[in-house]
Amino acid sequence: MRILLADDHSLFRDGVASLLEAWGHEVVGQASDGAEAIVLADRSRPDLVLMDVRMPVLSGLAATQRIKADHPEIPIVMLTVSEDEDDLFTAIKAGAQGYLLKNLESRQLRRMLEAVARGEPAITPATAARILEEFARIDRAAGAPADPDRLTDRELEVLGLVTRGLRNKEIAARLGISENTAKFHLKNILEKVHVRSRTELAARAVQQRLVAGD
Repeated sequence: MRILLADDHSLFRDGVASLLEAWGHEVVGQASDGAEAIVLADRSRPDLVLMDVRMPVLSGLAATQRIKADHPEIPIVMLTVSEDEDDLFTAIKAGAQGYLLKNLESRQLRRMLEAVARGEPAITPATAARILEEFARIDRAAGAPADPDRLTDRELEVLGLVTRGLRNKEIAARLGISENTAKFHLKNILEKVHVRSRTELAARAVQQRLVAGD
């Protein structure tokens, strides 16, 4: 992939650029702030932008919104130290295709880039669970009408635990239900979301927005 990096720390950019090139990607530009990222994205039309959230001149969130408005086909993945939920949800609403923390391991970053290349969101299971919880909160507050394919509150609880890596026995213990009941809920979730395994759930959580958002 042709990738644009946007981060105000040059040492971090250089390190990520070296990794990307070692994996066979082409780094088509490096921006030190959001305004420069907009210019370089317009000029180079990359296959992906890796964008920091907090940068001088113009934030990564504002830059993401501008780039997506002009070039909606360009995927943007936030790569940041910010665990602030406002930053996470603002990025998703601005059109970011992923939200990754800088403390992830290099193999995780590589796996997430492969997901983006397949058109999937770049999110960790923990981040997917947080997004699901927020979508569910918005849905309940809005009093959305019932939908046979909408996950129930119990299924959302099970899904949240699945995306955190818990197995059926652990989910059952956490929720005070039998292991067979946990398996039954998981089977219903997989059918409603149209996926075959646990590993697909986190990405599909954002891609299909399992509950109604705004």
